[in-house]
Amino acid sequence: MQAQERAQTAWEFLYDADRQFAAGDVLQGSEKLWGAAAHAVMTVAQRQGLPYGTHHALKTAADQLAKRRSDPSLEAGFFAAQQFHANFYHDFMEDDDIARGRPLVRRFVERVLIET
Repeated sequence: MQAQERAQTAWEFLYDADRQFAAGDVLQGSEKLWGAAAHAVMTVAQRQGLPYGTHHALKTAADQLAKRRSDPSLEAGFFAAQQFHANFYHDFMEDDDIARGRPLVRRFVERVLIET
């Protein structure tokens, strides 16, 4: 998959996450939100020739991106995305966690994709 296709997938997952949460499907919304963040990072990593094939590689790429941009909010956004990924498997997030985390992930995806 080319970087532009990954970016499009990230936008689609972001839209799908909103749709899933609106329909009350927290688990699928959580996974789509993680997918949006992961594909946003993969887009940048692919363009910059960085590894992105594992969770560790995605985290490393997201950390490098946050450092290069001197933007700790990117770290917070990716961390929130990781929480949603775990929530898909373990269903542990409370409504307040979801309400706080969703905008962090959305801003992360938007900033990563728009500023690349």
